[in-house]
Order: sequence, then C-alpha cells, then structure tokens
Amino acid sequence: MTAGGPTVGTPATAEGGAKSGSTEDAASTPDSAETGPGPIATADATKAEGVAGAGAAGSPPASGRRRRIPFAHAVRVPPPRQLAVGAARATRAWSRRPSGRTTLPGLFLLALVAATAAAGALLVPATVRRTQPVAVDVTATVAVSGVPEGGSTPGGPGLPGGPGLPGATDLPGGPVVTGTPLPGGVQPTGPVVGPGTGRPADALAAWATQVHAKTQIPVVALQAYGYAERVLEQTHRSCQLSWTTLAAIGYVESAHGGFRSTLGPNGVAEPEIVGPPLDGKGGTSRILDTDQGRLDHDTVYDRALGPMQFIPSTWQLVGADADNDGVRNPHDIDDAALAAGNYLCQGGRNMSIPGDWWGAILSYNDVRRYAQDIFEKANEYGRLSRT
Repeated sequence: MTAGGPTVGTPATAEGGAKSGSTEDAASTPDSAETGPGPIATADATKAEGVAGAGAAGSPPASGRRRRIPFAHAVRVPPPRQLAVGAARATRAWSRRPSGRTTLPGLFLLALVAATAAAGALLVPATVRRTQPVAVDVTATVAVSGVPEGGSTPGGPGLPGGPGLPGATDLPGGPVVTGTPLPGGVQPTGPVVGPGTGRPADALAAWATQVHAKTQIPVVALQAYGYAERVLEQTHRSCQLSWTTLAAIGYVESAHGGFRSTLGPNGVAEPEIVGPPLDGKGGTSRILDTDQGRLDHDTVYDRALGPMQFIPSTWQLVGADADNDGVRNPHDIDDAALAAGNYLCQGGRNMSIPGDWWGAILSYNDVRRYAQDIFEKANEYGRLSRT
C-alpha cells in the first residue's frame, strides 16, 4: 500500500516546485517585470498570478511579486533655462571652430538684411501715405491744393505802364533812391519808383473806394496793394501775384496797419508798428540785431516792422520806395506792399502755380497755420471784390 499509494509530500513538492519555477521565471526575465505598463506586460503578470493562485489556493502571495514603474521610458525634457544655457554654450563652442567662424558672420549679415527689408516694407509705404504739401493743416477745412481766387483787377488813370499817364515812365528800374542809411554803408536793393510825381497809388482811388465797400479794407491800404500788383506786372511778368494775397498778408500781420496804429492819408502807420524782440522766447525766432537799432530801435535783437512786418535784414534786400517820397520806409504801407511783392516773386516764382504760391507764403512765415490763414483770407477778398 505504501509503495502504490501517493506520498504525503508530493503535493507540497509540486506546489513548491510551481512557486520555485515562478520565482525563477521572474528572476530570469527581469525585463518583463520592469518594462512599461504595456498590455503585454500586464497580461503576463495576470497570467502568472492566476497560475500561482490555482496551484496554492488560500496561500499568501509570493514575496517576489513584480511592480509596475510608470513612464519608465518617457522622454525627459530639461528646463527651458537649461536648454538656453546649453544652446548658448554649443553656439559659442561652434563659433570657435573654423566652420563657425565662416558661417556665423554670414548668418548675422543675412539677419540684418532681412530686418532692414522688413523695416523698409513697413516704413516706406507709411511715409508715402503721409506725403502732403507742407502748408496743409490737418485741421483745415478749406482745400489747399490750389491758389486763392483772384480779385477784381485794379484799374484807373495813372497806373504804371499806361500810355501817357502820370507815372508811366517812373516804373521800377528808374533812379535808385538812397533812403535811410544802414549799417556799414550797405544800401537796400530792389525796385523803386522814381521821385517827383507824388503818390502813384492815388490813381486807384475810385477802384479802391468800390472794393472797400465790399471788403472793408481801408482805401489807403487797397491803393497800396493794387498799385503793387500793377507794378509787379511790369517788373515780374511771370509772377502773376494778385493784390488779394498782399491784402491777406496785411490783414494777418497788422490788420492793414490798424493794429494799435492808424494809417495816414500818405500810407504811413502812426505810431510805428514794431513787434516784440526776436529773442527766441514765446515761440519766436532768435535773431540778433542787424541794423544797429536804426530801424527797429533795438541794438540787441531784431524786431518786425511796419504793416507787413519786415525784419531789418530782409528790408535791406527788398525794401522799395513806391510813393516817390525818396525814402524806403517799412512803416509806409505803399513801400511795404511793393516790398512784399518783390519778396514773394523772387526766384522766378509763378504765383498762379499752387506749389509756388504755398512756397512763397511759407518763405514769408514758415508756419502752416499762418499760410492757411493767408489762403483763406485771400480767397475771401477775391470772392467779395467780385460780387
């Protein structure tokens, strides 16, 4: 019975063999226990546990149970700062090599060219879109692409150039009148009217009276503006300056000589109109004295003078004697109006061309709002005088 019957130790041996075999299998295949959490590894672990459980029901689990390590093979990304430092070190090391010393300057130049091209693509079109006449004011409501409307043509007996009329031979280009002496013996140059014939602008009395009723410009001032236009027709034939532009300047600069002053019948403003010192304060230009105070009575700075507000240095260049009194007087509206015309027409300007008109006004006073005011007032005078 003993030889043919089963032994008591056999199941234990078999169970022990199964456990031993499982342990050995796990030990001999470490990859299967330490791999990532894939479905194959999970299935193998489940099968092994199932076999062990079937062979030894109720037995405690084996001490060699495999453990899952999550993300064992995941890619580890270093911190951004570490990446930047590493890239900088690698670039520096590469730049010291022959290939780096050759390539790196080329890359830098390429980046510079690309940046320049990009900036040009943005800035150039924007600059082109902003291009506009310098005299345009963004707040202006009146178109400034043209020139002011011309006024009624000054007419009457005794105007310059009229055959057999008083003053016909006394156009600019006649004898030069010395006038007030200036520093250093420098005498002003510019057209003058010959002496001995009285005030030629008086011939425009009838025309000036009619236009005064429409524009409220003083008759004496209108005579001066109209006479200057007629003289300039002879001395600057291509200029085509209208009296309305001169009248607009006279209005903006001194209210036609009426700013704290009064025009006499002879066209002289009394008391004299003298502007503040041009010392660079309050938005003015800084212009040191150029006439030793002979005209503006200031030996430190220059000051603007008269109904058309000339500074002494400019008056020396373009001052005129338009009333035949033998003196170029910036406080005389006859002389000042003709001098202003000489100044605006210089350089071959054609005042019927928008670019020349705006350029001339801005050369008189380089302020956009000022030029716009002159344009609007000249337009107004031209329109009113023709109604």
